[in-house]
Amino acid sequence: MHLLIDGFRGDGEKMKDQGFVYRFLDMFPSEIGMNKISEPHVTTYHGPKEEDWGVSGFVLIAESHISIHTFPERAYVNIDVFSCKDFDHKQALTQIRETFSLDQVKHWVIGRGLDYSSPKSGAAVTRGQARGVLSGVN
Repeated sequence: MHLLIDGFRGDGEKMKDQGFVYRFLDMFPSEIGMNKISEPHVTTYHGPKEEDWGVSGFVLIAESHISIHTFPERAYVNIDVFSCKDFDHKQALTQIRETFSLDQVKHWVIGRGLDYSSPKSGAAVTRGQARGVLSGVN
């Protein structure tokens, strides 16, 4: 399952705080039933346009990863939660909305890896079938 979030009109002070973003990535996985397997990596980026700066971060979880990119001057954030197992995406969305004080959220939930949910089902797929799945060709 892949939850993609675009958050608008959030708290710019939280979005510019590298420590806040680190703590979010450190705590959030366990709050949604995931297992963190690395410390978060967080950095501040300053682009060629002054308003394009922000804080970006990433944490590996046993189930895959969680990433975030903030744009404090725009009060905008992108967050991806990618997991090879199902999770309560509504709960995750509510927590993210509250954490960053977002007024508006657009989100998408994409089923990913569902054909490979058990070792037996993954082993039964031939190489040609796997190519078709990846390229969208049947």
